Amino acid sequence: MHQGHLDAATATRRALLLGLAAAAAVPLVGCAGEDGGPDLVTAAGVDRVDPPADAPVATSVDGLADFGHRLLAAAAGPGANFVASPLSMALAFSMVRAGAGGTTAKELDAVFGFPASGRDQAYNAISGQLATVDVPPKPKGGPRDGSAKRNPPVVSIGNALFPQHGLTIGESFLRTLAEQYAAGVRPVDFAGDALDQINAWVDRQTAGRIKKVFDSLDPGTSLVLANTVYFKADWRSYFLDVADAAFTKADGTVIRTPTMRNGLRLRYAETAGITAIELPYAEGPYAMWLMLPPPGGKPEEALAHQVLARLRDSFTELQVEVAVPKWDFDSSIDLKAVLAKLGVTAAFHAGADFSGIAPGLFISAAVHKANITVDEWGSEAAAVTGIAMALSGPPPTQARFTADRPFAFAIVGGKDRIPLFIGRVSDPSAARSS
Repeated sequence: MHQGHLDAATATRRALLLGLAAAAAVPLVGCAGEDGGPDLVTAAGVDRVDPPADAPVATSVDGLADFGHRLLAAAAGPGANFVASPLSMALAFSMVRAGAGGTTAKELDAVFGFPASGRDQAYNAISGQLATVDVPPKPKGGPRDGSAKRNPPVVSIGNALFPQHGLTIGESFLRTLAEQYAAGVRPVDFAGDALDQINAWVDRQTAGRIKKVFDSLDPGTSLVLANTVYFKADWRSYFLDVADAAFTKADGTVIRTPTMRNGLRLRYAETAGITAIELPYAEGPYAMWLMLPPPGGKPEEALAHQVLARLRDSFTELQVEVAVPKWDFDSSIDLKAVLAKLGVTAAFHAGADFSGIAPGLFISAAVHKANITVDEWGSEAAAVTGIAMALSGPPPTQARFTADRPFAFAIVGGKDRIPLFIGRVSDPSAARSS
């Protein structure tokens, strides 16, 4: 992370890397997981690196904006509330992309707008620009008033890999995740309590706003890769005038809803019939853009990459009377279905090329959950993207035993498996003599 955003302890945080039997050059140490979660496996001497100055950040951000617009069109139901974090999805799939090849890689590049080179370094830089803490603090309750001190923004980006104990993973892939994503590696048992451990990590990384990413996992799952994004910030200027006001829904229905009002000097823009304002948060480079389409227009049109670029170039500071409703809702997305609409298919089937991670892997499940709360004090939002991967073909066969020749046997008992009887079968057709 960049020094301007993280404290010294965070800046010198050791990156995490899963050990490989063949990776003798990467000495490993273990430490207990947080809150009783799965143990971390760390790589001594492997640090998260600073991204180069020429990392293709602009290209990646453009691709991210374009993906977000297409995502909304593919995932949001007509007239329904919708919230998602394209950043969370892109970070998760950028990590997966680090181990992909062939058609699998090309489809991910096309859908997410990943640059032709320098993708990992770009998302390292993007995370460094945004993140302020590793793990968000537990939210503080209690009433607030207009004299309340503004809290500094809290932005957390978490990456983690949960492999099955004993799964051999490519060293280059793991080193990339350590150096560019600071991805913690937590070996688990998918036939045991892996689901609880993964969901506990998600709960912690989102300050309790998202309790779980997966409702269930197939015991044959080989690994899960997850990203979380958490954001909480106070407005630079609170909205102390809140009263019910009319709101007309897309179908013409008029409702009354709590609405925040204030007169503020803000950045304001108009383009292609779309009116936009930028509401700044208390500190740092954080703001919310609110975009209003013309009557009869579709809000999602304002999220098109070209429109966002024009708005960004058109903002000018004006005194603005603002009236905006409060909101608080969530969304859940089956990313396999949505990404298939957008052009990702190879990754989800046997024959996918994730050879940089481990042979024979494909994505068996991919989900995204997000929620947001906006009120007179500020905004709080959280998102998680989870990707489950399994081995190709039917549930993996661990071994075969076919007794078609002479064999030995033993009858054992007790917790120490004490042999009560042992023997050898050479001719099972022989009859007992008496």
